[in-house]
Amino acid sequence: MTGTVTHDPPPAAAGRQSGPLIVTEDPDLLDDLLRLCAAAGATPEVHPSVPERRGGWEAAPLVLVGDDAAHRLRGAPRRRQVVLVGRDQDDPGVWRRAVEIGADHVLMLPDGEQWLVDRIADVAEGVGRPALTVGVIGGRGGAGASTLACALAVTAAREGLRTLLVDADPLGGGLDVLLGGETTEGLRWPAFAASRGRVGGGALEESLPELHSLRVLSWDRGDCVAVPPQAVRAVLAAARRRGGAVVVDLPRRIDDGVAEVLAQLDLGVLVVPAELRAVAAAGRIASAVGMVLRDLRVAVRGPAAPGLDDREVARLLGLPLAGEVPAEPGLPRATEGGHPPGAAARGPLARFCREFWERAMTETRTG
Repeated sequence: MTGTVTHDPPPAAAGRQSGPLIVTEDPDLLDDLLRLCAAAGATPEVHPSVPERRGGWEAAPLVLVGDDAAHRLRGAPRRRQVVLVGRDQDDPGVWRRAVEIGADHVLMLPDGEQWLVDRIADVAEGVGRPALTVGVIGGRGGAGASTLACALAVTAAREGLRTLLVDADPLGGGLDVLLGGETTEGLRWPAFAASRGRVGGGALEESLPELHSLRVLSWDRGDCVAVPPQAVRAVLAAARRRGGAVVVDLPRRIDDGVAEVLAQLDLGVLVVPAELRAVAAAGRIASAVGMVLRDLRVAVRGPAAPGLDDREVARLLGLPLAGEVPAEPGLPRATEGGHPPGAAARGPLARFCREFWERAMTETRTG
C-alpha cells in the first residue's frame, strides 16, 4: 500500500549520492529495506537518525524512514523524496507522523515492495527527464517509414543525444540490416521475450548493438516474430528512463505489442507519399493509431501528384503537418555501401531530421 502526503518543501540540494539513505533502528525492517535495495541494484547508506555528516541528509536522492525513527526526524530540514515505511496498515497515526517529517509517501510492507524497488532503481539509474520517444509508421507499404526512422535516429545521435532505435516490425527484415550491422554483436528482441516487471535501463543499453553512435534493438533472422506485450512494455520503459531520444519503427498493423509501444510514445509521424491511394490507406492507419496516440503528425513524401502538395495531404487526413520529407539522390547506393539514411550531415534528409528534432525538443521543454 502506498499513499501520498501533499506538502511543498524546498528542493533537495545538489551533489546527490547514488543510493538511498535509510533511517531506522528496526533490525527486521532494515533487513527488508536492504534486500529491496539489493534487488534494485542500489547501495544504501544507513543511519539511526539524521546523519551528522554535513550534507548527508540533503544530498541523498531518496530517504527511506522507518516508522520507528520518525520521531527522531522532527525538526530536520524539509526536502523532497522522503518515504515513511511501516508495517501496521491499521495505524492511523502514521499519516500524522508522515506530515511531521515532510514525507512525500507513506508505504506499507510487504504490499508496497514492488513500488519501492522501482523507486530505488530509478535512483540507482539517475533517472531524469524521460527520453523524447517518437514512433514512425508508414501510411502504406513502401512509404519510407523505416528510412525516416533510421535517419531521425542517426541525426539525433550526431547531435549528441543518447539515442536508441527500436525496430517494432518483426516482419521488416531488421533495422540492423539497414544500418549495415546485421553481424554486430548484441542482443535482439527474442532475448527479451521473457522480460517481466522492470528492466534495468543501463543494462539494456549496454546489451544492444552499437551502430553509428546509437544503440539498436532489432529483430534477428530467426523464427521468433513476437514477444509478449509485457516484455515490450518493460523494455521500452527502460529505454525511456535513460533519457535522450528513442525512435521506434512501427509496423502497419496494431496488435497488443504495438499498442504497448503507442502508449509510451510522445508523438507519432505518419509517412505518406503524396498520392491519392496512399492518402486513402493512411487515413485508416491514422484512425487506428489515433485511438491510442493523441499526437500524430503527417510527413509527406514526394514527388506529389498534381494538386496534392504536403498541406493538402495533411488537410485530407486532418493531421498536423510535420513537413515534407525530401528526396536524397544516391541514398540507395549509399545504404548498400554501409552509410545509413541521414548519415550525410549536409544532405536534405539530415537537414529535415535536424529541424524536426529542434522543433520537437523545443515543444517538450516549453510544454
